[in-house]
Amino acid sequence: MNLVIPILFVATLFALLLVCGVFWGLYFALSRSYQVFSAGELAKIARTIVANLEVPMRNISLLCLALLGLSVAFYPDKDSWHFYSIIASLPLIIGSLVLTTAIEVPINRQVVTWTDDEKPVDWEKLRGRWQYFNVVRTILALLSFLLFAAAVVLS
Repeated sequence: MNLVIPILFVATLFALLLVCGVFWGLYFALSRSYQVFSAGELAKIARTIVANLEVPMRNISLLCLALLGLSVAFYPDKDSWHFYSIIASLPLIIGSLVLTTAIEVPINRQVVTWTDDEKPVDWEKLRGRWQYFNVVRTILALLSFLLFAAAVVLS
């Protein structure tokens, strides 16, 4: 029996799990209390999170995209709902990563510079924008994971 394809699917599922886990973890840890932090506290939290996640998430995200692309290319039954489910998971994870890099990372770059005394007038609006897109990217990533997992587990 050829084990390459099942190993590819398990590796892809694991990479998706890691990406989703980080997004879900940030959502779960911050969503209910994000608004209680001062600008300085928020900046300190952001500096810590960015320092811990920037490089690993870049690598995990690229690995995830590569493995998901390979899973689409090498899926054996291209005429099944499983295949289309895997295909649908790809733009969802891409969407979550685009939101991260195009919207959230630029906001993070601003937030890490804030102090309680030195912050933009609209800092709460920026905080709200980041929160909104954090929810959207988390939902997209979780849907991607669910579609891929369903395709692999139920095939």
